[in-house]
Amino acid sequence: MRTFLAIAVCKLGRFAGRLIGKGSSLPGKFALKICPDILRRVKLPEHIIAVTGSNGKTSTVEMIAAILRADGRNVVYNEEGSNQIEGVVTLVLTHATLGGRVKADVLLIESDERYAAHTFRFFHPTEFVITNLYRDQLTRNGHPEWVYDSILPALHPETELILNADDPLSSCFARGRERVKWFGLEKCSVSSEAPTGVYHDGAYCPVCRAPMEYDYVHYNHIGAYRCTKCGHKRPAPDYAVTAVDLENAAVTIDGETGITLAFRSIYNIYNILAAYAACRECGVSGETAAAVLSSYLLKNGRMQTFRLGARHGTLLTSKHENSIAYDTNLRYIAASKKDCVVLVIVDAVSRKYFTSETSWLWDIDFDQLNVPHVKRVVLAGRYCCDLAERFSYTELENWSVEPDIPAAAAALKSSGDEELFVVTCFSDRDKILSRVEKEA
Repeated sequence: MRTFLAIAVCKLGRFAGRLIGKGSSLPGKFALKICPDILRRVKLPEHIIAVTGSNGKTSTVEMIAAILRADGRNVVYNEEGSNQIEGVVTLVLTHATLGGRVKADVLLIESDERYAAHTFRFFHPTEFVITNLYRDQLTRNGHPEWVYDSILPALHPETELILNADDPLSSCFARGRERVKWFGLEKCSVSSEAPTGVYHDGAYCPVCRAPMEYDYVHYNHIGAYRCTKCGHKRPAPDYAVTAVDLENAAVTIDGETGITLAFRSIYNIYNILAAYAACRECGVSGETAAAVLSSYLLKNGRMQTFRLGARHGTLLTSKHENSIAYDTNLRYIAASKKDCVVLVIVDAVSRKYFTSETSWLWDIDFDQLNVPHVKRVVLAGRYCCDLAERFSYTELENWSVEPDIPAAAAALKSSGDEELFVVTCFSDRDKILSRVEKEA
């Protein structure tokens, strides 16, 4: 009776929530109060894929769903991004019959990395993709190794892990396990000889703390690593990007499968590769996966184009308080080669904890904007003074402060026609999108 009641209450709550544009996690919260072990009681599909990690979860999950659907699978997943246990319960029960059977071929779950152990307490995925682990939202996540310890209990012995071979920390999940597949990038046109960025979290081995050496890196400390003492090193990928041509928006997987990029970013390439690897492990052909991934435009709004007066604009959305997410977007701007103006907005931070903690700004490599085609940088939002203090320690000179976002948008609209890039987070993006003309 409790199972039936929990499902019924969740369905009603989800229906009501959709009417008002909310309700992706609250129905699940109510269901858990009625039946705390509801996820043990429902009949789940034979195929359950989970995706977690510091960055790239939402994009990877969206692409996996698109590929599996193109292959004829009935897939349900948390499209709205509610990735803690309440959101997962809402997802599962919304697609379940009143008798408790989920109507799908594949249950695909984006899971918050800190709460994965809670989500998978009563069931386990058949495949578990871990995109990466690095410093992220200090107030709630602390150090990446603390997040690693949070994920570890969620990994069932029967689950196949699909891991980033180029990440020295998340690759440690493979220790003592046999069911592991790897994805990674071989040395290519975007690789450098040494770690980049303003900090180096991969300087020491996560296993034995000895110094780490790198043959090459793709960004920050993600690349070909090897410990000087214990032998922890990058494994050979089962699925590898073997060639990258960002100028022509093309990558090659495993030396033969070509994919056209809609977003010319090394970061996007890793998400594509993770989705490709997961779907191949689920029996999808390389041809089907490549056909979906080629020129795939994400629907999650992380990158949007618009017009502001005479300017063509691109919104690059970064994860809250995540320096590497910002770094990859700045790298995209630096590689664009177009004369441009950059608007950086920081108006909401620590939205859950209300600490106004801005130390993460000092982890962002803003010096990437110190290139000839970036003509001006405008700093806006409530934390523009924190941004200004950070910029005073860069080599950039062509930056200014405009605290008011509407005023900044108006000034940019009335002056010049250079390309405009806006770098901000999810909470702040609508504050600029509400003042521009969106493109289809």
